[in-house]
Amino acid sequence: MPYFDAASAAPLHPVARQALLAALDEGWADPARLYREGRRARLLLDAAREAAAEAVGCRPDELVFTSSGTAAVHAGIAGALSGRRRVGRHLAHSAVEHSSVLHAAAAHEADGGSVTEVRVDRSGAVDPAVYGDALRADTALACLQSANHEVGTEQPVAEVGALCAEAGVPLLVDAAQSLGWGPVPAGWSLLTASAHKWGGPAGVGLLAVRKGVRFAPRGPAGERESGRAPGFENLPAIVAAAASLRAVRAEAAAEAARLRALVDRVRSVVAERVPDVEVVGDPERRLPHLVTFSCLYVDGETLLHELDRKEFSVSSGSSCTSSTLTPSHVLRAMGRLSEGNIRVSLPPGTAGADVDRFLDVLPGVVAEVRERLGAPAAPLSPPRSPAPAASLVVDALGRRCPIPVIELAKVIGEVPVGATVTVLADDEAARLDIPAWCEMRGQEYVGEEPADRGSAYVVRRLG
Repeated sequence: MPYFDAASAAPLHPVARQALLAALDEGWADPARLYREGRRARLLLDAAREAAAEAVGCRPDELVFTSSGTAAVHAGIAGALSGRRRVGRHLAHSAVEHSSVLHAAAAHEADGGSVTEVRVDRSGAVDPAVYGDALRADTALACLQSANHEVGTEQPVAEVGALCAEAGVPLLVDAAQSLGWGPVPAGWSLLTASAHKWGGPAGVGLLAVRKGVRFAPRGPAGERESGRAPGFENLPAIVAAAASLRAVRAEAAAEAARLRALVDRVRSVVAERVPDVEVVGDPERRLPHLVTFSCLYVDGETLLHELDRKEFSVSSGSSCTSSTLTPSHVLRAMGRLSEGNIRVSLPPGTAGADVDRFLDVLPGVVAEVRERLGAPAAPLSPPRSPAPAASLVVDALGRRCPIPVIELAKVIGEVPVGATVTVLADDEAARLDIPAWCEMRGQEYVGEEPADRGSAYVVRRLG
């Protein structure tokens, strides 16, 4: 069964498996102890730290291992904010950061700090100049991911890092998605990553803090990992994480070129074979293995289930597949369609034949789901009466995506050019998907108005 969700968790690399099994026999003792077994464990831990530091591009004594990538992000943000508290309590981050950064920012704001969210363009990238404008005299920390976890767009880390250095602000880079593919550009002061993203075992994160960065760990102090990651080190997993990082980096150049060609094929063929699809993310400045697209008039949860029945494992940023019923904050920040969203992220070793079979299966699956939901087959439905209505109101209250958009598409042809259709909806995704539909269909999104329940979304027919 083809697994196309490496951005969530990459399959365990063979080198990681070998190193893990070996370290279970040799690295079970406490590396802080001075007896023979402890010294052996310490040697393994030191070697793993040196290997990871080499891949990151820092000194071994600047890097600690944490219990996860999220723990690394939280420790990095909290420690940097605490260490620079005298400078101020302002935090800047892009609008498309991983949820671990957003949660840390929300906690900081709840504790009395201030936060600036830097907007992105429709490809998901920040403008360095705009990011620079967000830096203030009281900015204690800036955060910017190296590449986006949902759409693959790479961020201008070097340019933003230079602006942060000029302003005297440390930059924390979440490199979880990119570290396995190569070093992060210069300019960062703190860096985080997660081993299961590159084929290491789950439960291992990296936190690197450059010398000279003011850093004060929050919470009770610990004796291990420079006091920045309390608790006993999971040494076998750490050894496997470092060994697999070195292995995947040795294979990265050749595998990136091969997977980029497969992703280019997905980007072009999906747009050709599936009507009303929006491929998102920067087409050039992106991760080599990841592509995201959104299909109009499709329930994302149903689409994922149907693809799973066809033996394809993919992911989605659609609100229809989330427990919160809110659309992806990444797609929302980009102003992109969220319904029917599919993320394909190919693990190393993916066969081209599996990608071709996915491209053969996908159009039929999308068409079947659309038919099941009663989606219109044509861009505009023909009028049901000779005299078009001056305006229409569509009641889609209590109905989840993509039904509000489908109902809009069914009736837009029943009003004359210049007239409006008002959609009543209480699904959060409508706030994003109705404007996105208007852009795809060449109609005018007038705006959102308050309603007794939910919101009223007004669309003017242009043609």
